[in-house]
Amino acid sequence: MSVLFVIIVLLHGLIHLLGFIKGMGFKEVKELTLFISKPMAYVWLSATILLLIYGILYSIHSKYAWFFGLVAVVVSQILVFVFWKDAKFGTIPNVLIFVISINLLGYFSFQKRVQRETQYLLNQNHNNANTILSENDLQTMPEPVKKWLRNSGSIGKPFIHSGKVTQNAEMLLKPGQKNWLSATAIQYTTLDNPAFIWKVDVKMNRFLNIQGRDKFENGKGEMLIKMNSLINVVNEQGEPLDEGTLQRYLGEMVWFPSLALSPYIVWEAINDTAAKATMTYKGTTGSGTFFFNNHGEVTTFSALRFKENNVDAKRHEWTMNISAYKTFEGIKVPAKMTSTWKLDEGDWTWLKLEVMDINYNKNTIE
Repeated sequence: MSVLFVIIVLLHGLIHLLGFIKGMGFKEVKELTLFISKPMAYVWLSATILLLIYGILYSIHSKYAWFFGLVAVVVSQILVFVFWKDAKFGTIPNVLIFVISINLLGYFSFQKRVQRETQYLLNQNHNNANTILSENDLQTMPEPVKKWLRNSGSIGKPFIHSGKVTQNAEMLLKPGQKNWLSATAIQYTTLDNPAFIWKVDVKMNRFLNIQGRDKFENGKGEMLIKMNSLINVVNEQGEPLDEGTLQRYLGEMVWFPSLALSPYIVWEAINDTAAKATMTYKGTTGSGTFFFNNHGEVTTFSALRFKENNVDAKRHEWTMNISAYKTFEGIKVPAKMTSTWKLDEGDWTWLKLEVMDINYNKNTIE
């Protein structure tokens, strides 16, 4: 689709060159029956140049492509109106270029917004990267948590203060949906000032996609979902979302074992293979239970979590089930997992997630 679109743009641009050729008197162009003056010839040439630049910038995914696309459409459509008899069919590619350029504008505006918010979160995270996690730090931890931290390889390594998690995913947007949607996501998480920002791109089909941004900051949750980066599908805040987002942050401790020692988290031993963590941060409290196997690996995280964000919202059991581990920068963490809501009508597994990479203690966007 992208290659075909670029070909259409380039051909559309070269067709405008005919107006320049006729207006300058270089050659008679039978397809253009109306008189073209030399000044107008240069307008035709400018449309050619703008469209060719747009085609090149679009093909290399330049963040400036949308600007040249919109300017090219304006110039080209003016020519179409002035020379309507000869050029009216040029409206068709112009409409296509306009729509795609507006989508590009929305996409890059959304990316810029998320980058700005992400860098702000990273800037607020103050840490001492020289602090080393030692066996003495584990004294007050429940036994299964101690075993997990040792097994993860965290002992003797610097505390994790921030992390970037690159993910591939498959998603279902609603119960009963049969076809899984592919997605890519990047998440930045900070531990000293607890926060995360998660950006996801979900491909619906050739023409529709969804960009989402979940955020946890200052104890508050936010969810923003846009269709083609332009149309708000979801834009929510509220106390149920605050609690649920904090619980998600808590569960994602599995990628950042140092978080287990956060002063905002209180542990409660349940048995030899389970421990409950409760986190309170800036007026928001949430809890969840970690389940471990005999090797000291987290296998499941379970929490009673709000699924909706309204006054009538009810808590349902929400689980992360882990199926595979990888080691990133010497830390062994879950690499494959699913997310499931246990609803009255039955279990709904809506997310299959694979971690592709993790970078620790990076305080700038990469």
